[in-house]
Amino acid sequence: MSTSQPGVAAAAATERPSLGLSADKMAKHLARKRQNRIALTLAVAAMAFGVFWLLWILFETVRQGAGGLSLQLFTQSTPPANATDGGLANAIFGSLVMVAMATLVGTPIGLFAGIYLAEYGRKTVLGSVTRFINDILLSAPSILIGLFVYALLVARMKTFSGWAGSVALSLIVIPVVIRTTENMLNLVPNALREAAYALGTPKWKVISAITLKAARSGVITGVLLALARVSGETAPLLFTALSNQFMSTDMGKPMASLPVTIASFAMSPYQNWQQLAWAGVFLITLGVLSLNIAARVFFRNKQ
Repeated sequence: MSTSQPGVAAAAATERPSLGLSADKMAKHLARKRQNRIALTLAVAAMAFGVFWLLWILFETVRQGAGGLSLQLFTQSTPPANATDGGLANAIFGSLVMVAMATLVGTPIGLFAGIYLAEYGRKTVLGSVTRFINDILLSAPSILIGLFVYALLVARMKTFSGWAGSVALSLIVIPVVIRTTENMLNLVPNALREAAYALGTPKWKVISAITLKAARSGVITGVLLALARVSGETAPLLFTALSNQFMSTDMGKPMASLPVTIASFAMSPYQNWQQLAWAGVFLITLGVLSLNIAARVFFRNKQ
């Protein structure tokens, strides 16, 4: 008995530290679980808060805008106040033309600038300056771009025009496409470039046939997001294209657009103009939503 008691005491002494360590680990585990629950609850609450307002906006847009959809909305120009008929044909046409022109002008410039920053100007002074200026353009308010184009074109031409509106929108498209193109090309592994160089492929061929092809979905996504952004811009068009109550295909004259028409009609006291404003909001929302869904599809396929 005397020999066994010291052995039992020694075993108990060796077990106490391990039991204390397990309890400490358990306490830390429980504390981390509580912190995780709190963080998860806050994250879900924030998500629910944002989704609630988004769904409410979409619900009001559909409720008040879908009722204004009709054939004459796409075939007739904006009506006078308190008219029984009328549509947004001139505004829809003007928006499509100016957004298309801005995309056609801004996309190649942004694409080539993004290629230069990713493939040639990563560590050059010109690349750093270009990247800095592009960041400024990305964060600049769109009304400043509208004022710049007004002073550059409208004031000198002595007239508002669709061309001036297209230039203002293209200056918004360019920095978005530059940033997206550069980021997507930087994600392409250097092993692909090195393998092509080892085979004697010139750099321009590597860029056009390998890196751009690998980043194609991401670049297209950036173009679609830029297109979605300029589709709802109002401030630049107020200073450049202004508006036109009638259908006009002359880009050298004032041209109607959906965002400007919506802003004007929504603040009016006339019921028919307010209904047309909600219908225009529904059209823009549907178009932007479709572009964002298309961008998500491209991004998912890339993944």
